[in-house]
Amino acid sequence: MNVVEQIKEPVNKEMELFEKKFYDSMSSKVALLNRITYYIVNRKGKQMRPMFVFLTAKLLNDGQVNERTYRGASVIELIHTASLVHDDVVDDSNKRRGFFSINALWKNKIAVLVGDYLLSKGMLLSVDHDDFDLLKIISVAIREISEGELLQIEKARRLDITEEVYYEIIRQKTATLIAACCSLGACSVQPGTSHVETFRKFGELCGMAFQIKDDLFDYGEEKIGKPTGIDIKEQKMTLPLIYVLNTCNDKDRKWLINSVKKYNKDKKRVKEVIAFVKANGGLAYAEEKMNAFKEEALELLSGYPESPYRSALELMVNYVVDRKK
Repeated sequence: MNVVEQIKEPVNKEMELFEKKFYDSMSSKVALLNRITYYIVNRKGKQMRPMFVFLTAKLLNDGQVNERTYRGASVIELIHTASLVHDDVVDDSNKRRGFFSINALWKNKIAVLVGDYLLSKGMLLSVDHDDFDLLKIISVAIREISEGELLQIEKARRLDITEEVYYEIIRQKTATLIAACCSLGACSVQPGTSHVETFRKFGELCGMAFQIKDDLFDYGEEKIGKPTGIDIKEQKMTLPLIYVLNTCNDKDRKWLINSVKKYNKDKKRVKEVIAFVKANGGLAYAEEKMNAFKEEALELLSGYPESPYRSALELMVNYVVDRKK
């Protein structure tokens, strides 16, 4: 059994039922929409986000979930899918997980409208069942994701990102959605308790570690679906580069900034930047920070009794930093 299957095992039954409920939650009277949502459902990824929802709920509720838990998982997956569809339009990307993106097959206008539709379905799923506590969690996540994307765009123009700003960008862009998964799971079974905030924090720490791991892939040798150096090419300031910019001498700093600003499409120059960042401790520093987030997340879990759900969440945290793609 691979790691993802091990993580999924304690919630296999819930995940099977969830897939049906999730597909039903996207249904429409418009044939074109149904064709597109069918395409989306059949090209799903590992579905880590719903797993976070169910594992958290079961950990806090003696291994039981309820209808609110299923709605929470569906809402988060609808929102996540909407954000991916919109991202592909923003990035002008033709592929997603090896398949053609919605905008590549149906053009940008339809992709934007499909993203809007999925977003509204997520909102209505909460409103129709008076899940206003769940709706608040997800609304905050949507706002933060948008702010994080715009903050990154603003900073990329000037390349003046500090480590603090970098953490804020990845907290909003990536960690906030995983934080929402865990707080939704907690809120679905233990509304109004301190567990909701504890698991929001746990999810946020996992998300921070996850994004730093993603940034490290840009400097790696492994074939992971995105080419090495793509972040530099897109002028994205990630932690290994930020650390080296802040610790090298003025001459090297000017060369690095110039490389990212003016030579980011030059393959030879990008390779030189990668080699320089590696040689000057950028990767080691980022790994150290990633592991600190991981340890803090595991520390939060250690306050709960041992169970298959806690074990699966611990496995999930370790998987986030040990994964190969």
